Amino acid sequence: MAIETTKAVDETKAEGPRDGAPESMKSVVVFVGSSHPKGATWTAATRFLDELNSLGGGRGEIVLLGKHRIGLCLGCKACFTRGEEHCPLKDDRDALLAKMDAADGVVFAAPNYSFQVSATMKAFLDRLGFVFHRPRFHGKAFTSIVPQGFHGGGKVRKYLDFVGFGLGFNVVKGAYFTALYPIVGEEEVKMNKTVAALGRRFHERLLKPAYPTPSLMQLFMFRGGRISAKLLAGPENRDHAYYRDRGWFDSDFFYPTKLGPVKKAAGALIDRYAARGATKRTAKTA
Repeated sequence: MAIETTKAVDETKAEGPRDGAPESMKSVVVFVGSSHPKGATWTAATRFLDELNSLGGGRGEIVLLGKHRIGLCLGCKACFTRGEEHCPLKDDRDALLAKMDAADGVVFAAPNYSFQVSATMKAFLDRLGFVFHRPRFHGKAFTSIVPQGFHGGGKVRKYLDFVGFGLGFNVVKGAYFTALYPIVGEEEVKMNKTVAALGRRFHERLLKPAYPTPSLMQLFMFRGGRISAKLLAGPENRDHAYYRDRGWFDSDFFYPTKLGPVKKAAGALIDRYAARGATKRTAKTA
C-alpha cells in the first residue's frame, strides 16, 4: 500500500486516488495540531506518509487544524442529549469529521505544549466529545505522533492513544521524539527512525482484519457505555437512541464478534456491576 500525500493541506476536500489507481486503496489522513506551518510536527507527519508511501499504493492527506475554524466547546451538552446537529457552534467540525469517516486510517499529530497537546488540537478533541459517547470509527486504524522539546511527550502520546481508543479506532501505539525546530543532526536521524518504525507498524495494522476480537478493556468500555445509555439516559436521549438503533443493547460488542468463555463471563460481570452502579446513581439523583 502506497500513500500519495495531498498537496493542498489546507483544503477541505481531500485529493482522490491517482488516475488509474483502484478505489480499494487505503487512505490516511493526518491531523496536525500545530499552528507552525512546516514545523517539527508537520515535518514528522510528512515523513510518516513518506514511509507509508514506500510500502506500496493509496493516498494520504495532511490537515492543518490551524487552517480551519474550530470553536471552543461551551459545555452545553446539547450534542450529548439532543444530538450534535444542535450544537450552537457553527464551524468546520463536520467537515473534519467527514474526512475521518472517509479515511481508512487517522493520525493525530500534536506538539507537546505545556505538557499537553496544543490548544488547537485540544479544541478539536473537545468538539468530538459526543463521539466518545457514541463511538463511530470501528474498523479504522489510528495512531499518534508527538514532538517534544525536552520532556512529557510520552504522557501526551498516551493521552492521544486513549482518545483514539475512546473514539472506536483500532489503535497502534503512537510515537514521540525530542526535537527543536529546525530539526538537524542527530535529532533528525532519531525522528526519521522513530516515525519510520511507526509507519511500518501502522501499515501492518491497515492490512490486518478491520474488526478484531475486542480486548477486555474494549469490552469494559462497551458494556459501561451501554449501561450508561440504557439506564442513565431516557429513550429520547440521543445516546440511548444511538445504541438502540444499532442493536447494541443486545449485542456482545460494537460489531459482530465471537467472544470466548472467559470474555463472555467477564462481559456478564461488567454488565452486573455497571448496572448496579447506574442504579445507585439514579437513586441518588431521584
